[in-house]
Amino acid sequence: MRMSLFSFCAAVGLAGCAVGPEYRAPEFATPAAYRTQSPQPASSDALWWRGFEDQTLNALVGKALDDNLDVAVALARLGEAQAFIRAERSDLAPTFDAGASANTQTDFRGATNDGAEIGGFLSFTPDLFGGQRRRIQNAVALADAEAFSVEDVRRITAASVASLYIEFRRAEARLALLDQSLELQNQTLEIVKARQSAGLSPDLDVRRAAADLAGTRAQRGGLETARVRAENALAVLIGEYAVSDLISTDQIPSFAGGPPIAAPADLLRRRADLRAAEAALVAATAAIGIEKADLYPRLQLPAQITADATSANIGDSLIGLVAANLDIPLFDAGRRRAEVAAAEYRADIALNEYKQSLLRAVSETETALASVQNTADQRAELKNAVDESARAYGQINSLYKEGLATFIDILDTQRTLISSRQSYVDSQADLAASFVDLHLAVGAPTVAHERGLEGGREEGID
Repeated sequence: MRMSLFSFCAAVGLAGCAVGPEYRAPEFATPAAYRTQSPQPASSDALWWRGFEDQTLNALVGKALDDNLDVAVALARLGEAQAFIRAERSDLAPTFDAGASANTQTDFRGATNDGAEIGGFLSFTPDLFGGQRRRIQNAVALADAEAFSVEDVRRITAASVASLYIEFRRAEARLALLDQSLELQNQTLEIVKARQSAGLSPDLDVRRAAADLAGTRAQRGGLETARVRAENALAVLIGEYAVSDLISTDQIPSFAGGPPIAAPADLLRRRADLRAAEAALVAATAAIGIEKADLYPRLQLPAQITADATSANIGDSLIGLVAANLDIPLFDAGRRRAEVAAAEYRADIALNEYKQSLLRAVSETETALASVQNTADQRAELKNAVDESARAYGQINSLYKEGLATFIDILDTQRTLISSRQSYVDSQADLAASFVDLHLAVGAPTVAHERGLEGGREEGID
């Protein structure tokens, strides 16, 4: 009993010792500012998608954040990780089990003797070198990573909904433009037919005009497919089989303003995938301590109390046993040290993946900023191209009716106008998509206030 008590006291005295490195957050050098400044107007609303001022989009994103199944899976994984924390913490406490047994003995004369025994079994393994506490640190860090992953899934889901919604609107706008183009080409075809009937134009011009009309009409199938594809993908994101009753006819949304774009260094705080990568590094660092603890002795303190259940006075039959077992690692052909080395390499991998994630985040933001600026410039020029093409078509159409321009002139001018209109519609959608990519890249929040992303964190081990 004295030896067991001494061992227990020694274990308590050493409980503050935990082998392995303590986590220190790495310091990364980031650019002071992005090379391209954001041209977007600032808004006081932290929910960036509201900057499109589209109620349908707001409703779709809100429903997706509530009902998206990827978000539900991420939340379940977070719950699982938090349960593992509780499981690991329980190993710091003693375990107590109860048992009972019964037996019947028969001698060679046929006499029987019945017996029964009850008992309790206590086991305690002091965390002498902090291996279990490192396991708890590892579990807490993994839970943090899952909490950040929930936020990251929400970030990606909101952006995916906005991107698909823009593609849906792009297809609708192109279909509306297709109808305008068909009407324009029909008018031209009627003019050519009239001139051909009057002997002013050859039959070849009629064939060319009809061919252009048929080619334009053939585009409808592809545009309808694109619209349906975007609509069905949106339905999946909001956890439904269909989304048509949530979408009314409207135009491509234009971004009016959103939350300010922070400096590159703020990505480490704002992007949940970067915070998840850091949590993975914390877990990998704790895992080194887990492996190093196996290099040191392991103390077990088992205790047992049994009693004869058939005795008239159970108290007289009580037997207690307290022991102390010390497991000292001596030789394993280098296995334990190899596992420590493997854990250290895994921590190096986690660190480099964290760095790579930061580089990728800065690169994505730089690209998105450049795309916003360049697409905005392109849209302005395409607007001028549409205006000039419309004027040119009006002039050449009048000249053609008077026989002062050739059919090739009107055909080329008409094609230029239709192409300019299509390019302008695409530039509107591309600009809206660029703003989505920008807010996805900077990790703009998906809740009304920017949380610290600590939703899954439980108290760590000092």
